[in-house]
Amino acid sequence: MKRIVLFLATNLAVVLVLGVVASLLGVNRYLTANGLNLGMLLGFAAVMGFGGSFISLLMSKTIAKWSTGARVIGQPQTQTERWLVDTVARLARASNLPMPEVALFDGEPNAFATGATKSRSLVAVSTGLLQGMNEKEVEAVLAHEVAHIANGDMVTLTLIQGVVNTFVIFLSRVVGYLIDQALRRGDDERSGPGFGYYIGVFVCDILFGILASIIVMFFSRRREFRADAGAAGLLGTPTPMIAALQRLGGMKPGALPQALATAGIAGRPAWMSLFATHPSLEERIEALNRR
Repeated sequence: MKRIVLFLATNLAVVLVLGVVASLLGVNRYLTANGLNLGMLLGFAAVMGFGGSFISLLMSKTIAKWSTGARVIGQPQTQTERWLVDTVARLARASNLPMPEVALFDGEPNAFATGATKSRSLVAVSTGLLQGMNEKEVEAVLAHEVAHIANGDMVTLTLIQGVVNTFVIFLSRVVGYLIDQALRRGDDERSGPGFGYYIGVFVCDILFGILASIIVMFFSRRREFRADAGAAGLLGTPTPMIAALQRLGGMKPGALPQALATAGIAGRPAWMSLFATHPSLEERIEALNRR
């Protein structure tokens, strides 16, 4: 429950901050000075909606390292580190990818892949995952993360987030404008948006932001199935990935920072499946068994 509330709060905060910035800069008044300019509003919404998403994408690897304390393996110091680097290198070659950075972070079982592009990617695994799984299972997890990179999932989810943010910003202001016009009917002396506009935009940002989160989470769950299938393809069999997921079922996955919630190998159950970042392990295993 707490993680879902934090996720919704994060997305709503982004939209609300964009709205406040627009108000402080006078954009809202400019857009409604002579009636609502839908063309300009759509352009503004696209810039604001995609701008925040792409900034997050460009900073994703830096934020991931900072928030998890992940240590990039430059020169492997142990046999485990050498095996991790060699395994990721082999999987990357099989996927026709440039070599990602490989990192370790302390914590309960989890792993993630992130990065702005395929040539600037990062694969990280936790010490808990290495301790709790055998070599074949860890290899399957690494293949899953490499498959995320090969599928371009980080960019895809950013584009989806940008699109839904654009529609949230656009539709909230259209509805806010209509509410304001209805409330000020007969008052032609006042120019620019009124109180009804700002209240309408604020409420709609919240409501539409929740709906947008449902859409983004749907695509997040779909990409997990694709990454599982990609891992099975890289390894030539779904068996290791199934074993890794079954092993995860007996563990308590470590909580990643909210910015990486969709990037982990597994997510915690949500109080409503619509807001889950990952499908259930049972669904993922069933999908692999059907291959």
